[in-house]
Amino acid sequence: MGSGQPVAVFGAYGHTGRFVVAELAARGYVPVPSGRNAQALRELADEHGLEARVASVEEPSSLDRALAGTVAVINCAGPFASTTGPVIEAALRAGIPYLDVAAELEANLDTFAHYRERAQAAGAVIVPAMAFFGGLGDLLATAAMGDWTKADEAHIAYALSSWHPTAGTRLSGAVSRERRGDVRLRYRGGQWEQRTDAAPTLRWTFPEPLGVREVIGEFTMADVVTVPQHLSIPDVTTYMTAEAVRDVAASHTPAPTAADESGRSDQTFLVDAAVRSGGIERRASASGQDIYAVTAPLVVEALDRVLTGRTKTVGVASAGEIFDAPDFLHALAPHITLDLHPQGA
Repeated sequence: MGSGQPVAVFGAYGHTGRFVVAELAARGYVPVPSGRNAQALRELADEHGLEARVASVEEPSSLDRALAGTVAVINCAGPFASTTGPVIEAALRAGIPYLDVAAELEANLDTFAHYRERAQAAGAVIVPAMAFFGGLGDLLATAAMGDWTKADEAHIAYALSSWHPTAGTRLSGAVSRERRGDVRLRYRGGQWEQRTDAAPTLRWTFPEPLGVREVIGEFTMADVVTVPQHLSIPDVTTYMTAEAVRDVAASHTPAPTAADESGRSDQTFLVDAAVRSGGIERRASASGQDIYAVTAPLVVEALDRVLTGRTKTVGVASAGEIFDAPDFLHALAPHITLDLHPQGA
């Protein structure tokens, strides 16, 4: 447990940030809410009896003050294309671990490209995409790999009962589209490809009771960045159920609304990871409720393992690279239903 250790949460008043603040407090940490919106920070701090620290990515000294005396920082503030660099720099100056919940491909790629060598040399820990998109799929793919040292391909399919995007999701998506232009990304043969054709519509057989569902193939999410960083797999593809894609693409889809006292929506999810090598397939899957809410136990469990030394490396690292994937997934048992079988030989 946190034993009263202070943890900075940048973007604490956002939809996901509020779940992270609550999870930190539940695990014995003292959240230190931070961000640029002074009024939203005050309201959140007053609600939980916390100390708010106003900070902006445009003012490095304000970030230094926000992180002063904390043991780590969790970045929940999108668009991450604007926040990851400044907050990572502040974490490096403070000598504390950095974790984020970024699902923006470009921001994730930038973090690995720009900070891998510096963080490794400094013995620093930076864990990007430690969220539903990125972290969970990466852990499942790593667990499915088992004792394999390489595989031919990895596939991670998402089944969402609905996808009511937050304002942050819409903003991050807009920033990503602006950076990419009229292309989409996919990972083939160990390289990133820019495609101008439409993503294919396919069918994916999920574990029961879902069964066969229509999915959008090559719906490239953060897992496609994180998995190849540490697993020898040249082809990595993610898929999303077609209904969820239609939800998130529609401008009129409302934001998520609370369906229980914890603030979770009634959205359910199933993530199905399959790795294949030489005609043999191994699979792992996880299901649960609310993709935004489940990000909180994911990133706080990661934080706890970093602070207690239950890690396998330093530097910029994917979830499955720095943590024991099966053990981590089992630790999420109160939040997800896990199936690491059947596995091939």
